[in-house]
Amino acid sequence: MLQMNADKIHQVDPLNPKTYIIDEAADIIKQGGIIVFPTRGLYGLGTDALSEKAVDRIFTVKNRDRHKPVLVLVDDESWVDRLAVNVSDMARHMMQTFWPGRITLIFDAAADLPANLTGNMPENNMPEGNVTGKTDKIRKIGIRVCRHPVARAVIKKAGCPVTGTSANIADQPGCFQISDIDRKIIQKADLILDAGILESGIPSTVADVTGKTPKILREGAVSMMEIFNAYPS
Repeated sequence: MLQMNADKIHQVDPLNPKTYIIDEAADIIKQGGIIVFPTRGLYGLGTDALSEKAVDRIFTVKNRDRHKPVLVLVDDESWVDRLAVNVSDMARHMMQTFWPGRITLIFDAAADLPANLTGNMPENNMPEGNVTGKTDKIRKIGIRVCRHPVARAVIKKAGCPVTGTSANIADQPGCFQISDIDRKIIQKADLILDAGILESGIPSTVADVTGKTPKILREGAVSMMEIFNAYPS
């Protein structure tokens, strides 16, 4: 599978990625292309999250339900004020306490975000990690400041938020090494950054911070007790 695509697979040092590899990946993202790249525990599919056309490619590659919103990764929390509205002091406290990594926070989405990024519906499901099955009457967006050095470097160089959905066909398991990724993903991606076997395990916690107190949608790397112990009373 991988030998046929060796020309677009770059081995990358997970701690000190070479500049030319980061530059190439960022250029592909800025042009609306798709990369496979390492996140905290799984490989992800990254493209320009602010490009509706690029995000649409993600849905096609993954055969993903177009009513499911897509997680966004950023390199700095300042992006939240560009991507979200009604950001509360409680939400900012959560950002400062638990980022980078470990937790995905759900915000009210800014009105100018691509429709497909938030599920193509005014009444949509929560971003990835929603286990409640409930819907809300306002678009929402899941955001995380990424922790992996390669992902963070690529996003910073690209200068835009990047999709962070896992590099798998819809309803199949996520992958923590390149050799496990479905060949359809490998064939359709424009570049693959192979950082070796990732630290697989507990997924990020997902918390909705649009209300007065955090609502845990999925408990993961940050426990519910940690969240409420950190929440200022």
